[in-house]
Amino acid sequence: MTPLPPDELTFRIKAEATRLGFDAVGVARAARVDEADRVAEWLARGNHASMKWMERWFEKRMDPRELVPGCRSVVCVALVYRMGSAPEPAGTRVAAYARGEDYHRVLKDKLHELLAFCRALDPDIEGRPFTDSGPVMERWWAEKAGLGWRGKNSLLLDKQLGSFLFLGELLLTAELVPDRPGIDHCGSCTACIEACPTGAIAEPYRVDARRCISYWTIEHRDDLPRGDEAAIGEWLFGCDVCQDVCPWNRKARAGSERRLAPRERAWPASLDDLLTLSESAFDGWFGDTAIERTRRRGLVRNAAIVAGNTGLGSARALARATTDADPVVARAARRALARRAETRGCHSPHQGSPSAGASDRSMA
Repeated sequence: MTPLPPDELTFRIKAEATRLGFDAVGVARAARVDEADRVAEWLARGNHASMKWMERWFEKRMDPRELVPGCRSVVCVALVYRMGSAPEPAGTRVAAYARGEDYHRVLKDKLHELLAFCRALDPDIEGRPFTDSGPVMERWWAEKAGLGWRGKNSLLLDKQLGSFLFLGELLLTAELVPDRPGIDHCGSCTACIEACPTGAIAEPYRVDARRCISYWTIEHRDDLPRGDEAAIGEWLFGCDVCQDVCPWNRKARAGSERRLAPRERAWPASLDDLLTLSESAFDGWFGDTAIERTRRRGLVRNAAIVAGNTGLGSARALARATTDADPVVARAARRALARRAETRGCHSPHQGSPSAGASDRSMA
């Protein structure tokens, strides 16, 4: 088989990526990431919190040729995930990306199909797909491949697609025609920085995970400091505040991948259902969604925190959670009950307590 010239091969691969449903596709030439010093400094500052896996395989993260020997090209793809409204009973607010099927499955399926297509064009092509599942600087590569630019909240932005994007990469040994890198269009806007509830965007383009609601509700496995519990507010899983306020997301088109559409069964009927959630019920509800990442411990702990912050959920369910077999859950529930008691103590008995009222109605 005569190998296709780079321009023809690039055209066919991009066309197939579009046919597979990706909303954007671009190509970058494989090389060492030119921000190694910046990433090393970010890690040295401890901005990654307890996510020690970000320290591992540093050299592989900086150079795709360490992951795929002979890699010449990085094919970058994007898939819009915000689509329609989702059922969110009070106290069960989750980030938009977790409302449908686990994005790792969706993107990996498509990327494997794309890799098979490449090999059909040329059996000598070697490659490996990634999507937030390996040591790849995905936003840096997406910017280099022309899919957009990295905003001040560190997320990739595109004028038409916004930032509610899943990213994927296909590292290929094939020589492809690279695209022009994206250009920053944030300008003087600081909406995301100003809106962040916890000040996690420490400075433009640098996020400190130690202040981030997404980190605390998803990645952190143990107890939360009291101040961080209060900062979570009503977020049960993740946070979308910095994206919701971004001007580029106001008119961004909605996604169309049905597997990512919000699903009724991915949400319990009430906060009480979460406070009393069993391991088997957790697997049944969330086993094939991104929410599985937080495990049953993290989700029920978060439910207790939200109950303490908002007064939502019944006192009966919260009291039951104080005897949970998982000590992290039990301690969170006890702290939540204590916060409710403090809130009631700040109100005159004649005035009533908003928190107590919410609990009484839930128990009725």
